[in-house]
Amino acid sequence: MQEQIQTEDIIEYTAREMAIRNFSPATAKTYLFHIDSFMNFAKQPASELEEADAKSYIFYLKKRDKSASFICLAIASIKFLFRIINKNLNIESPKRERRIPVVLSKEEIQKLILNIKNLKHRLITELLYSSGLRVSEIINLKKSDIDFRNGTGIVKQGKGNKDRIFILSEKLLAKIYYHILLREDDNPYVFEGRKGKLTKRTIQAVIKKAARKAGINKHVHPHTLRHSFATHLLEQGTDLRIIQKLLGHSDIKTTQIYTHVSTELMKGIPNPLDSLNLRDRDVELLAREFNGKSALSIPN
Repeated sequence: MQEQIQTEDIIEYTAREMAIRNFSPATAKTYLFHIDSFMNFAKQPASELEEADAKSYIFYLKKRDKSASFICLAIASIKFLFRIINKNLNIESPKRERRIPVVLSKEEIQKLILNIKNLKHRLITELLYSSGLRVSEIINLKKSDIDFRNGTGIVKQGKGNKDRIFILSEKLLAKIYYHILLREDDNPYVFEGRKGKLTKRTIQAVIKKAARKAGINKHVHPHTLRHSFATHLLEQGTDLRIIQKLLGHSDIKTTQIYTHVSTELMKGIPNPLDSLNLRDRDVELLAREFNGKSALSIPN
């Protein structure tokens, strides 16, 4: 094998190995990007690579202030490369940053949708919010993937090469049904693009433009609607494990992030200080200091 890798382009060899292992196209593309970048940095044949080369590259990425997520993907990619050339790589991935996702209120979701004039784009936005689908899953959604009778759909070979069921709004189901009927074409996808399928860039541009027109001062992108879907389900009392299944999360810990972003749930938590029988007159004393007013004016 070593002799074969020396004479064959390592990128092509790695791509073939990933295809054999049934990697998703998105994962393969990401791994190949990082492997190509690493090989250009190392400037030597794959058979001569050592752990020190990988560590030098990771240190180089850190010096360039790459995020923990970026570095984790780089390490995973290089580990795969070392594995297929029968070498060990002992590098621990850095801890990922746990950022609280941006979530829109129901009022903001409504304003966002109402500011989209194009019918197809409006349906796409409504589907993103009502199903929690990822952009890539919307793009690859086929007419045959929707069960109009039961109001559900299926994501085939989603993230992690897993199939899963998703839910559909009754109102939206009827609109998608007529959208498909009115097209009268042989395109298998629910939402058509100029070259057969839509692109991520198109959907991202639609959401960004609508948020700007709606006056929403948050960093809004298609994934924001997925975050909002999960948070609003949680606020309605939906069990966390059901939300986990709908989102396609492998680990419940990933889904638990939404318990930290729900303002409605936060409002419903009794504060422990309020349960104490302090019988103090601090407010009155403070009010007296504040020109004898009976109540303090709390700034906005």
